[in-house]
Amino acid sequence: MEFTKSLIKGKLIKRYKRFFVDVQLDKEIITAHCPNTGSMKGLLDEGNEVYLLKNNDPKRKLKYGLEIIKAQNNLVGVNTHMANKIVNHGLSNNLIKELKNIDLIKSEVFFNKETRFDFLIEKNRQKSFIEVKNVTLSREKKTAEFPDAITSRGSKHLVTLIDAIKKGYKTYLIFLVQIQNMEYFKIAKDIDNEYYKNYLIAKKAGVNFLAYRCKISSKKILIEKKIKIINE
Repeated sequence: MEFTKSLIKGKLIKRYKRFFVDVQLDKEIITAHCPNTGSMKGLLDEGNEVYLLKNNDPKRKLKYGLEIIKAQNNLVGVNTHMANKIVNHGLSNNLIKELKNIDLIKSEVFFNKETRFDFLIEKNRQKSFIEVKNVTLSREKKTAEFPDAITSRGSKHLVTLIDAIKKGYKTYLIFLVQIQNMEYFKIAKDIDNEYYKNYLIAKKAGVNFLAYRCKISSKKILIEKKIKIINE
C-alpha cells in the first residue's frame, strides 16, 4: 500500500488515552491520532523516530496520523487499519505464495451472527476464510511476536476458525509482521498463554498459520517475504 503523500518525520514525546500521541516536529509539538488501540509494547520510548501522515480534511480535529515508529533500528508499521489493505494488495498481486491466483476476494465477511473474518476467498470452488493479525512486537533479535497483550478476541477467532473448517471451509490466519528485518515469528505465550493453547488446538484442527514480513518505507508498505514460525 502506498501512502497518499509523503510522511513527515518527528520525535515521539508520549502516547496517552490510547488514541493520542504528542510528537515534536521541528520546534513545534503537535498531537496526532494513534490508529492502534493495542499496548504497542516496546515501541513507545520517548525520543523514538516517528512518521506521520498529514490529513487535510477540515472536519478532522487532528491534522496528523501516526503511521510508523522506528524502534531498535527497525521501522514498524503501527496503523492497524493498514493491515487488511496490505494483505488485500498481497492477495491481489500474488505476493502470498500459498494463496496465489485466487478467483474471488471479499472483505469483512460474516461467518455467523457474532463473527466476521477479514477475508473470504475462493479458488477452484474451494472457499476459505482468512483472519489477519497485525504484528508489531519484537523482543528478540530478528524475531517477531504476537500478541503484545492478552487477547480474548484473538482466542475467539481461533475457535471460530475451527468451526469454519467443520463447515467445509479452509481457514488461514496470517500474522502480518509490520517490522523490518524479522526472520522468525512466534506466539508470545508468556504474555497470553491461553492464546498459545488455542493456537496449538487450532493448528492440530487444520487451521493454516502463515507469517509474512512487510517491506516498510516512508512511501509504502508491502508484503515482502514469508518468515518461519518457530513455536513448537
